[in-house]
Amino acid sequence: MKETDWFTSWFNTPYYHILYKDRNDIDAQVFMRNITSFLALPKGSHIADIPCGKGRHSVYLNSLGYTVTGGDLSENSIAHAKQFENETLRFVVKDMRQPIKNKYEAIFNLFTSFGYVEDDAEDILILKNLKNGLKENGVLVLDFLNVEKVRQTIVTNEVKIVDGIIFSIQRKIVSGFIQKQISFEVNGEFHSYTEHVKYIDLPKMETYFAEAGLKIQHVFGDYELNSFDVQHSNRLILVAS
Repeated sequence: MKETDWFTSWFNTPYYHILYKDRNDIDAQVFMRNITSFLALPKGSHIADIPCGKGRHSVYLNSLGYTVTGGDLSENSIAHAKQFENETLRFVVKDMRQPIKNKYEAIFNLFTSFGYVEDDAEDILILKNLKNGLKENGVLVLDFLNVEKVRQTIVTNEVKIVDGIIFSIQRKIVSGFIQKQISFEVNGEFHSYTEHVKYIDLPKMETYFAEAGLKIQHVFGDYELNSFDVQHSNRLILVAS
């Protein structure tokens, strides 16, 4: 498997979901309420959540009255999410590097689900695919991390114990990527995975969006939709059309 496809294997393992099982659903719900209210998206609007993971954002958006399609590369995640399907919520295996056939009022790319690939051109292609999946006057919301804040506060070594598994985590910024090495042992077998997220600051993101034909309308720095501050904001949230 290519190094650039680290996410294909790691996201499809049960250990990925064990490690991150404590993700904050309250934050996710606050963000979804705030952003849909800010965008004034009418109830019933069709939103694509790409990639959707196990569907936590999709399920909540659907509960707010929206029609939602969640897509993710991980077959395991989609198999889990399908238990929540109903007439206005469905889940499909979807690689955002491939064209999007349907058109949506909004597409949400959430929780740092961008910047995994080596080649800038491939990131721009992903943005073009997302843009082409929007209806006229549709909107893209991309929720990324604030790389400058990460650089200032990076924890280089950490140990997390989840469900009896000891995860050893090393972080560093190298060759234009924020890298996280995750090592652990299960039943006497050693496992090691590396996450790579590209170091994309706001100026570089603006270049990407421009090349993809997207116009950035708003930039927020957190899930409460406060203004972006490069030194202090935890997130880099872009709203574009």
